[in-house]
Amino acid sequence: MAAQPVGGQKPFHVVSPVLESLPLSKAVGTKVFMKLETVQPSGSFKIRGIGHLCQDVRGRALPDPPLSTGGNAGLAAAYAARKLGLPITVVVPSSSGPAPVRKLEELGATVEVYGKVWDEANRRAQELVKTEGWVNIHPFDHPLVWEGHASLVLELKDSLEAKPGAIVVAVGGGGLLAGVVAGLHQVGWQDVPIIAAETQGAHSFHEALKAGRLVTLPDITSVAKCLGAKTVSARALECAQECQVISQVVEDTEAVRAVEQFLDDERMLVQPACGAALAVLYSGRLQRLQSEGRLRAPLASVVVVVCGGSNICTAQLRALKRQLGME
Repeated sequence: MAAQPVGGQKPFHVVSPVLESLPLSKAVGTKVFMKLETVQPSGSFKIRGIGHLCQDVRGRALPDPPLSTGGNAGLAAAYAARKLGLPITVVVPSSSGPAPVRKLEELGATVEVYGKVWDEANRRAQELVKTEGWVNIHPFDHPLVWEGHASLVLELKDSLEAKPGAIVVAVGGGGLLAGVVAGLHQVGWQDVPIIAAETQGAHSFHEALKAGRLVTLPDITSVAKCLGAKTVSARALECAQECQVISQVVEDTEAVRAVEQFLDDERMLVQPACGAALAVLYSGRLQRLQSEGRLRAPLASVVVVVCGGSNICTAQLRALKRQLGME
């Protein structure tokens, strides 16, 4: 199903399915709905916000190549740029691996590999913006990106019979969180708690929330590289003031185990970043939050944003398990 035009422009994302998961519902003890962003054209939710921002770039008729950083965000930007007839350069860190580089090149993007983690690639992108006069397509820290991601919640409002009791999302730089909060405001669901999941070693939002200010991690040590922003966006912290946001940090092993369990349960393969959100449900953390009084009990339902991710295959899943000593 195609998304509805906004401002006269047809969005690049599709209206993703909302399906009940019987295995997840059994694990949690309440009805769990999956918002399946795995079906998006670029493989993840990123196309919502990145596509929206790229349409704005084209609307301003800028002749120079736009610029993006990050794996799934880069794929979304490359997909949108191809549709718009724009040249694009994508800067990715070496931690992204060869698969996303190949996919980006297949979409017609020029790819530059720079640095070990996203923050270093982003610094390189900022240099190119200054020296070449290009347009920066930020992966998560831009109001138009948040506005595009908000469409996810509007679709939930149309799909669900009743307001959910909680929404579970993965947090990297905070773009999805900011979009969900914007969407909750738009549909009048500001009182719906958000459970923000990260992996240990990529938990910049958790540390910022604990300190009450932005905190920069010394390094990204998690295997969930798509969560790998050493500093979360300032908007993410503001979101925690506007809605009830509960931070949960899971171990890499829990995230990867959740990826494998989800593949068995729902026949869908997602990245460890998405596995962080799934691990909250599989690991009993949600029930623990209820027993601690941080979440209402019982909950009418729970929505988990299955954010997807293109940079995963069964061979990579096996390699991650070996790396973490799970085999």
